[in-house]
Amino acid sequence: MKLVIMTQPTFFVEEDKILTSLFDEGMDYLHLYKPGASPMYSERLLSLLPETSYGKITVHENYYLKNEYGLAGIHIDEEGVEPPRNYKGKISRTCHSLDELGLMKKKSEYVFLSNAFATTHNCNGNERLTTAQLEEAARQGLIDKRVYAIGGVDLDNIKEAKELGFGGVVVCENLWNKFDIHNELDYRDIITYFEKLRKIVS
Repeated sequence: MKLVIMTQPTFFVEEDKILTSLFDEGMDYLHLYKPGASPMYSERLLSLLPETSYGKITVHENYYLKNEYGLAGIHIDEEGVEPPRNYKGKISRTCHSLDELGLMKKKSEYVFLSNAFATTHNCNGNERLTTAQLEEAARQGLIDKRVYAIGGVDLDNIKEAKELGFGGVVVCENLWNKFDIHNELDYRDIITYFEKLRKIVS
């Protein structure tokens, strides 16, 4: 099972140091998610990360960064949005309902299924999927190794995601809430939590 870390939606002072430490600890998949932010800030953040990490980063928006920095691929969050013309490379997408899943998988390397365990991560206002819905989707073969759960993923439900057949999990707020971006400099709690996530996923 793959462990994907998604960035905070906003930039903050210690971010490059924390991400570099996470790469040092074995982070293999990072999604750079900064909705609506100026691309200049994403460029600055990338320039502060080790070049060896670029092939592990997928970018949301500002897709030109993929080629400029040799990133792993691009991620499309909105339904109906097509990749840039003449784009060649990996594409992943966010799927906001089980109904979209089959079609999205055909057009993508892998797909995030939003609201899988959501309580607060509600990209489109939909309620979280029920266990019964997820089990039925798994039974139908909609959930497989190319579908990653996003929304409310934490240490307590990764085992359930594995049992349902998800190929990966995406962790965002449950990692970043271990660090107060406004008041803290010590980010050991984030590293410790990441290590726990890795153990459960492996």
